[in-house]
Amino acid sequence: MNIDDYCQQKAAPAGSSTYYALRQAPLTAQPLLTALYALHRELAESVSEVSDPAVGRAKLAWWQREFGALAQDAPTHPVTQAIARYYASTAPIEAFMTWLSGYQMDLDQARYLDFAGLRRYVEQVGAALANTVAGVTAREPTSLASWAPALGRALLLADIVERTGEDARRGRIYIPINEMQRFGVTAADILHCRYGEGFTQLMSFQVERARRALTDALGAIPAVERRTQRVLRAQAAMSLALLRELEAEDYRVLHQRIALTPLRKLWIAWRTY
Repeated sequence: MNIDDYCQQKAAPAGSSTYYALRQAPLTAQPLLTALYALHRELAESVSEVSDPAVGRAKLAWWQREFGALAQDAPTHPVTQAIARYYASTAPIEAFMTWLSGYQMDLDQARYLDFAGLRRYVEQVGAALANTVAGVTAREPTSLASWAPALGRALLLADIVERTGEDARRGRIYIPINEMQRFGVTAADILHCRYGEGFTQLMSFQVERARRALTDALGAIPAVERRTQRVLRAQAAMSLALLRELEAEDYRVLHQRIALTPLRKLWIAWRTY
Protein backbone atom coordinates (compact mmCIF):
# COMPACT_ATOMS: atom_id res chain seq x y z
CA MET A 1 0.00 0.00 0.00
CA ASN A 2 1.47 3.38 -0.99
CA ILE A 3 1.46 6.33 1.38
CA ASP A 4 -1.54 8.01 -0.26
CA ASP A 5 -3.67 4.88 0.03
CA TYR A 6 -2.59 4.46 3.64
CA CYS A 7 -3.60 8.03 4.50
CA GLN A 8 -6.92 7.61 2.69
CA GLN A 9 -7.80 4.44 4.60
CA LYS A 10 -6.72 5.91 7.91
CA ALA A 11 -8.35 9.33 7.62
CA ALA A 12 -11.28 8.97 5.28
CA PRO A 13 -12.51 5.48 4.41
CA ALA A 14 -15.35 5.44 1.88
CA GLY A 15 -18.65 6.43 3.44
CA SER A 16 -17.18 8.42 6.32
CA SER A 17 -17.97 12.08 6.93
CA THR A 18 -14.33 13.01 6.38
CA TYR A 19 -14.39 11.20 3.02
CA TYR A 20 -17.20 13.39 1.71
CA ALA A 21 -15.83 16.56 3.26
CA LEU A 22 -12.40 16.09 1.68
CA ARG A 23 -14.02 15.68 -1.73
CA GLN A 24 -14.97 19.36 -1.54
CA ALA A 25 -11.32 20.47 -1.45
CA PRO A 26 -9.39 21.39 -4.61
CA LEU A 27 -7.79 18.29 -6.13
CA THR A 28 -4.32 19.70 -5.57
CA ALA A 29 -4.97 20.12 -1.83
CA GLN A 30 -6.67 16.78 -1.17
CA PRO A 31 -3.50 14.66 -0.64
CA LEU A 32 -2.11 17.01 2.01
CA LEU A 33 -5.44 17.49 3.77
CA THR A 34 -5.95 13.73 3.82
CA ALA A 35 -2.51 13.27 5.35
CA LEU A 36 -3.28 15.85 8.05
CA TYR A 37 -6.52 14.11 9.00
CA ALA A 38 -4.68 10.78 8.95
CA LEU A 39 -2.09 12.12 11.38
CA HIS A 40 -4.81 13.37 13.69
CA ARG A 41 -6.45 9.93 13.56
CA GLU A 42 -3.14 8.22 14.33
CA LEU A 43 -2.69 10.36 17.44
CA ALA A 44 -6.27 9.77 18.55
CA GLU A 45 -5.93 6.01 18.17
CA SER A 46 -2.69 6.06 20.13
CA VAL A 47 -4.74 6.75 23.25
CA SER A 48 -8.25 5.55 22.39
CA GLU A 49 -7.30 2.01 21.44
CA VAL A 50 -5.13 1.17 24.45
CA SER A 51 -6.23 0.13 27.92
CA ASP A 52 -2.85 0.70 29.57
CA PRO A 53 -1.92 4.41 29.87
CA ALA A 54 1.77 3.47 29.80
CA VAL A 55 1.31 2.02 26.31
CA GLY A 56 -0.44 5.21 25.20
CA ARG A 57 2.38 7.35 26.55
CA ALA A 58 4.93 5.21 24.75
CA LYS A 59 3.04 5.64 21.49
CA LEU A 60 2.79 9.41 21.88
CA ALA A 61 6.49 9.54 22.75
CA TRP A 62 7.20 7.71 19.49
CA TRP A 63 5.18 10.29 17.59
CA GLN A 64 7.06 13.09 19.30
CA ARG A 65 10.32 11.58 18.00
CA GLU A 66 8.74 11.16 14.58
CA PHE A 67 7.91 14.87 14.50
CA GLY A 68 11.57 15.55 15.18
CA ALA A 69 12.46 13.31 12.25
CA LEU A 70 9.91 15.15 10.10
CA ALA A 71 11.53 18.47 11.03
CA GLN A 72 14.83 17.01 9.82
CA ASP A 73 13.18 15.84 6.58
CA ALA A 74 13.65 12.19 7.55
CA PRO A 75 10.17 10.85 8.44
CA THR A 76 9.66 7.10 8.69
CA HIS A 77 5.87 6.74 8.96
CA PRO A 78 3.63 6.76 5.84
CA VAL A 79 1.58 9.67 7.20
CA THR A 80 4.54 11.92 7.98
CA GLN A 81 6.14 10.91 4.69
CA ALA A 82 3.00 12.12 2.90
CA ILE A 83 3.06 15.38 4.87
CA ALA A 84 6.70 15.92 3.94
CA ARG A 85 5.89 15.23 0.29
CA TYR A 86 2.94 17.59 -0.05
CA TYR A 87 3.73 20.58 2.16
CA ALA A 88 5.02 23.35 -0.07
CA SER A 89 6.79 24.88 2.91
CA THR A 90 7.96 23.60 6.29
CA ALA A 91 5.43 21.32 8.01
CA PRO A 92 3.81 22.94 11.09
CA ILE A 93 5.56 20.84 13.73
CA GLU A 94 4.36 23.16 16.50
CA ALA A 95 0.73 22.47 15.58
CA PHE A 96 1.37 18.72 15.58
CA MET A 97 2.89 18.98 19.04
CA THR A 98 -0.23 20.81 20.21
CA TRP A 99 -2.38 17.94 18.94
CA LEU A 100 -0.12 15.50 20.77
CA SER A 101 -0.41 17.50 24.00
CA GLY A 102 -4.18 17.42 23.70
CA TYR A 103 -4.29 13.65 23.40
CA GLN A 104 -1.84 13.40 26.28
CA MET A 105 -4.66 14.84 28.37
CA ASP A 106 -6.72 11.73 27.58
CA LEU A 107 -4.09 9.68 29.37
CA ASP A 108 -3.94 12.02 32.35
CA GLN A 109 -7.65 12.46 33.05
CA ALA A 110 -10.93 10.81 32.14
CA ARG A 111 -13.25 13.47 33.63
CA TYR A 112 -13.53 17.26 33.54
CA LEU A 113 -14.80 19.24 36.50
CA ASP A 114 -16.28 22.08 34.44
CA PHE A 115 -16.45 23.50 30.95
CA ALA A 116 -13.37 25.66 31.54
CA GLY A 117 -11.35 22.48 32.02
CA LEU A 118 -12.85 20.82 28.96
CA ARG A 119 -12.15 23.92 26.90
CA ARG A 120 -8.39 23.40 27.24
CA TYR A 121 -8.75 19.93 25.72
CA VAL A 122 -11.03 21.24 22.96
CA GLU A 123 -8.55 24.00 22.21
CA GLN A 124 -5.55 21.73 21.82
CA VAL A 125 -7.31 18.99 19.87
CA GLY A 126 -10.08 20.72 17.90
CA ALA A 127 -8.99 24.32 17.44
CA ALA A 128 -5.44 23.42 16.46
CA LEU A 129 -6.64 20.93 13.85
CA ALA A 130 -9.06 23.35 12.18
CA ASN A 131 -6.45 26.10 12.16
CA THR A 132 -3.97 23.82 10.39
CA VAL A 133 -6.51 22.44 7.91
CA ALA A 134 -7.84 25.90 7.07
CA GLY A 135 -4.32 27.17 6.47
CA VAL A 136 -3.77 24.75 3.58
CA THR A 137 -6.27 26.52 1.30
CA ALA A 138 -6.79 29.92 2.98
CA ARG A 139 -6.50 33.05 0.88
CA GLU A 140 -5.59 35.14 3.91
CA PRO A 141 -3.62 32.91 6.33
CA THR A 142 -2.90 35.83 8.64
CA SER A 143 -6.59 36.09 9.54
CA LEU A 144 -7.05 32.42 10.51
CA ALA A 145 -6.87 33.06 14.24
CA SER A 146 -10.00 35.23 14.06
CA TRP A 147 -12.29 32.37 12.95
CA ALA A 148 -10.69 28.94 12.39
CA PRO A 149 -10.07 27.95 16.05
CA ALA A 150 -13.70 28.66 16.94
CA LEU A 151 -14.87 26.36 14.16
CA GLY A 152 -12.50 23.64 15.33
CA ARG A 153 -13.76 23.93 18.91
CA ALA A 154 -17.36 23.73 17.72
CA LEU A 155 -16.71 20.64 15.58
CA LEU A 156 -15.10 18.84 18.50
CA LEU A 157 -17.90 19.81 20.88
CA ALA A 158 -20.40 18.29 18.46
CA ASP A 159 -18.26 15.18 18.10
CA ILE A 160 -18.06 14.78 21.89
CA VAL A 161 -21.87 14.80 22.09
CA GLU A 162 -22.23 12.31 19.24
CA ARG A 163 -19.79 9.76 20.71
CA THR A 164 -20.80 10.02 24.36
CA GLY A 165 -21.57 6.32 24.62
CA GLU A 166 -18.51 5.23 22.65
CA ASP A 167 -16.23 7.27 24.91
CA ALA A 168 -17.97 5.93 28.02
CA ARG A 169 -17.21 2.38 26.93
CA ARG A 170 -13.56 3.40 27.00
CA GLY A 171 -13.95 4.85 30.48
CA ARG A 172 -13.96 8.51 29.43
CA ILE A 173 -16.69 11.07 30.02
CA TYR A 174 -16.13 14.49 28.48
CA ILE A 175 -19.36 16.07 29.73
CA PRO A 176 -18.31 18.33 32.63
CA ILE A 177 -19.06 16.97 36.09
CA ASN A 178 -20.78 20.15 37.32
CA GLU A 179 -23.17 20.02 34.35
CA MET A 180 -24.00 16.39 35.06
CA GLN A 181 -24.71 17.33 38.67
CA ARG A 182 -26.98 20.17 37.55
CA PHE A 183 -29.25 17.68 35.78
CA GLY A 184 -28.91 14.89 38.33
CA VAL A 185 -26.90 12.53 36.13
CA THR A 186 -24.09 10.42 37.56
CA ALA A 187 -21.07 8.88 35.89
CA ALA A 188 -22.56 5.48 36.65
CA ASP A 189 -25.69 6.43 34.70
CA ILE A 190 -23.61 7.12 31.61
CA LEU A 191 -21.26 4.17 32.02
CA HIS A 192 -24.17 1.76 32.47
CA CYS A 193 -26.41 3.25 29.74
CA ARG A 194 -29.15 4.45 32.09
CA TYR A 195 -31.49 6.89 30.38
CA GLY A 196 -33.92 9.19 32.13
CA GLU A 197 -35.38 12.68 32.18
CA GLY A 198 -32.23 14.15 33.66
CA PHE A 199 -30.06 12.60 30.95
CA THR A 200 -32.39 13.91 28.24
CA GLN A 201 -32.14 17.43 29.66
CA LEU A 202 -28.37 17.14 30.00
CA MET A 203 -27.93 16.06 26.39
CA SER A 204 -30.34 18.72 25.16
CA PHE A 205 -28.09 21.28 26.85
CA GLN A 206 -24.97 19.76 25.24
CA VAL A 207 -26.56 19.65 21.79
CA GLU A 208 -27.76 23.24 21.99
CA ARG A 209 -24.30 24.48 23.03
CA ALA A 210 -22.65 22.59 20.19
CA ARG A 211 -25.23 23.83 17.68
CA ARG A 212 -24.82 27.43 18.80
CA ALA A 213 -21.03 27.13 18.59
CA LEU A 214 -21.21 25.68 15.08
CA THR A 215 -23.66 28.28 13.84
CA ASP A 216 -21.65 31.15 15.28
CA ALA A 217 -18.38 29.77 13.91
CA LEU A 218 -19.80 29.29 10.41
CA GLY A 219 -21.11 32.83 10.47
CA ALA A 220 -17.67 34.15 11.42
CA ILE A 221 -15.92 32.73 8.32
CA PRO A 222 -14.95 35.73 6.16
CA ALA A 223 -16.69 35.95 2.81
CA VAL A 224 -13.35 35.69 1.03
CA GLU A 225 -12.74 32.32 2.68
CA ARG A 226 -16.11 30.65 2.23
CA ARG A 227 -15.13 28.94 -1.02
CA THR A 228 -11.66 28.02 0.24
CA GLN A 229 -13.03 26.33 3.38
CA ARG A 230 -15.50 23.89 1.88
CA VAL A 231 -13.97 20.97 3.81
CA LEU A 232 -14.58 22.49 7.24
CA ARG A 233 -17.94 23.89 6.17
CA ALA A 234 -19.06 20.45 4.95
CA GLN A 235 -17.99 18.91 8.24
CA ALA A 236 -19.92 21.54 10.15
CA ALA A 237 -23.03 21.02 8.01
CA MET A 238 -22.91 17.27 8.62
CA SER A 239 -22.43 17.84 12.35
CA LEU A 240 -25.48 20.12 12.47
CA ALA A 241 -27.55 17.50 10.65
CA LEU A 242 -26.36 14.80 13.03
CA LEU A 243 -27.26 16.92 16.06
CA ARG A 244 -30.80 17.08 14.68
CA GLU A 245 -30.76 13.29 14.38
CA LEU A 246 -29.72 12.97 18.03
CA GLU A 247 -32.71 15.08 19.01
CA ALA A 248 -35.03 12.98 16.85
CA GLU A 249 -33.68 9.82 18.52
CA ASP A 250 -34.27 11.33 21.97
CA TYR A 251 -30.51 11.39 22.65
CA ARG A 252 -30.22 7.58 22.80
CA VAL A 253 -26.46 7.76 22.33
CA LEU A 254 -25.25 5.59 25.19
CA HIS A 255 -25.83 2.15 23.67
CA GLN A 256 -25.35 3.07 20.02
CA ARG A 257 -23.59 5.46 17.67
CA ILE A 258 -26.18 7.42 15.72
CA ALA A 259 -24.93 8.30 12.24
CA LEU A 260 -26.02 9.80 8.94
CA THR A 261 -26.30 7.54 5.92
CA PRO A 262 -23.55 7.86 3.28
CA LEU A 263 -26.09 9.17 0.76
CA ARG A 264 -27.16 11.92 3.14
CA LYS A 265 -23.55 12.84 3.85
CA LEU A 266 -22.93 13.09 0.11
CA TRP A 267 -25.95 15.35 -0.33
CA ILE A 268 -25.00 17.65 2.54
CA ALA A 269 -21.40 17.95 1.35
CA TRP A 270 -22.51 18.61 -2.23
CA ARG A 271 -24.84 21.39 -1.05
CA THR A 272 -21.88 22.97 0.73
CA TYR A 273 -19.99 22.99 -2.57
